Amino acid sequence: MRQPDIEIYLKDADVDHKAIAAWLGAALGPCTAWVQRGQTYKCTAGDVPVTWLPKAVGKWNSLYLESDQTPWEDDIACARAAFAALNVEVRCAPGSWVEEEGEESADTWIRISKDGEEQITWKTT
Repeated sequence: MRQPDIEIYLKDADVDHKAIAAWLGAALGPCTAWVQRGQTYKCTAGDVPVTWLPKAVGKWNSLYLESDQTPWEDDIACARAAFAALNVEVRCAPGSWVEEEGEESADTWIRISKDGEEQITWKTT
């Protein structure tokens, strides 16, 4: 089932919002100029509103695509594409998380890196 939006986390080492814009421009359509509000950057790629939050969780940057109209069915598909395009470690939730699932499942993430793909426990709070 297609997720209503997509959020992935990219390791801070080698990626910034300009590299993200180039990738999203190729995948979704041309990006508007980034508008910075505080620590948050926003643009639109094609018809998709995009939010980039550097260092959202420690050294991890959040990329939020506020639409179900992307080429990716879910966070994992987007994370795989981001890793392939940017060659940077990516983490995402394995599916849509809802509060009823409890705190334990909130710490279950998928990690995609040069080592492959694996399920990890990542405490983000």
